[in-house]
Amino acid sequence: MTRAPGGRTELAVRGGTTRQAPPRRRGVVVAALMLTTALAALDSTIVSTAAPQIVGDLGGFSLFSWLFSGYLLAVTVSLPVYGRLSDTVGRKPVLIAGSVVFLAGSLLCAGAWNMAALIAFRIVQGFGGGALQGTVQTLAADLYPMAERARIQASLSTVWAVSAITGPLLGGVFAEYAGWRWIFLINLPIGSAALWLVVRHLHEPGRRTAERRPVDWAGAAAVFACGGVLTTALVQGGVAWSWLSAPSLTLFAAGLALIAVVVGVERRAAEPIMPGWVWRRRAIAAVNLGLAALGLLTVAPSLVLPTYAQSVLGLGPVAAGFVLSVWTLSWPAASALSQHVYRRIGIRTTALLGIGTATLVLFAFPLLPYPGQAWQPAALMLVLGGGLGLFSLPLIVGVQSAVGWSERGTATGSILFCRQTGQTLGASVFGAIVNAVLASRLGGAEDLNSVLSASRSGPAQEATRRAVAAAVHAVYLGAGCAAAAAFLVVLFLAPRRFPVHQE
Repeated sequence: MTRAPGGRTELAVRGGTTRQAPPRRRGVVVAALMLTTALAALDSTIVSTAAPQIVGDLGGFSLFSWLFSGYLLAVTVSLPVYGRLSDTVGRKPVLIAGSVVFLAGSLLCAGAWNMAALIAFRIVQGFGGGALQGTVQTLAADLYPMAERARIQASLSTVWAVSAITGPLLGGVFAEYAGWRWIFLINLPIGSAALWLVVRHLHEPGRRTAERRPVDWAGAAAVFACGGVLTTALVQGGVAWSWLSAPSLTLFAAGLALIAVVVGVERRAAEPIMPGWVWRRRAIAAVNLGLAALGLLTVAPSLVLPTYAQSVLGLGPVAAGFVLSVWTLSWPAASALSQHVYRRIGIRTTALLGIGTATLVLFAFPLLPYPGQAWQPAALMLVLGGGLGLFSLPLIVGVQSAVGWSERGTATGSILFCRQTGQTLGASVFGAIVNAVLASRLGGAEDLNSVLSASRSGPAQEATRRAVAAAVHAVYLGAGCAAAAAFLVVLFLAPRRFPVHQE
């Protein structure tokens, strides 16, 4: 990296070398990345507490879940596309375009006139959010050498965790005192500031025409279609319709057919959106599978622990939120410290230590006494966050350091896509497990949503408390199995020493 005219930070990648920019200039770009990360994290949670106001104003309660599902769908399917585009046309154009789409979607959401329009505009916002998530992670690796990447990634993780926690609180405040439309309008000044910093201070050297590669638009369209159909099937299965219903089976069949289409299109493409090397290289394939399992297991506490804390432990909503949120304290802290660990014992061993700890914690949760005290699950969540911090960040750094600039966006996009897909699958699988256990214990009269609503209006009956405890235990056992699978994937597939690309 060099200092360009006008004080911009230049990511210079010429002849396989990368030169570092002055720390002050690099810090300005990092500030922009942190603002961008905060935006993406806030919009994944900020809508939740404004549900009554939004539905009261626009109607369409039956469609409300699509405010989350639509955004998640757009982010998930766009991640690998933006990753490849950032390797083809550069990080800066992709980040600028994604920011503009995100801000345009936010403005449209603020002006929505009914629920269908709001959902459509949330999908637009999600397409921009996919660019923000993937490109920020890639740029963080571009800006810092391997020795410092854990620190910057840990900082971004901290911003994400704090923003995700404060999102519901801010959503409630805006909905109560300013109107729900400000949930989206607040993105405009923050996003504009981040965009200005990127435009002003981040400069990538121009690429010669001969160096530019064609964009695989056919592959991008096929990936969008395939990801959209399969994500819709996972998000809506067991919620809008049963798993074995005609809509569910039709979507899964269409998804499988589209997978074949994606494979055929990508094999013929000169520069495929999802190249085969992301699965042929052991390091990247192992991390893809490991982070898919991570995405799946991290959904479990978020889905069931607040209900457990309120229904079984008898806590209020604020205290229940604290029981869950403690892992967002230990996760970034462990991520920041992980660089000192993997420098001594290696990336794979550090990841195994982290996911091994997480596996033990998840399997230990069902052993907690009934009904127990709040500090017991909180202590387990604190240890769980530490274990997952040691697991995830070293693997991300390992992949980003194993590839050069021209492949880093694609590699980063693939691992984020797998993690996001795991989260989508986890929400469907664990939601089905909870509802099945509750139906079995309570005669089919309850599901997770009804139990949570009842817990807000008063103490739960003893039968309900025990049913919730049984359902949560089943979910944690399932999450433990996912963690054990991640342990085995890293143990047998990941290389003992991750290759390091010389820059």
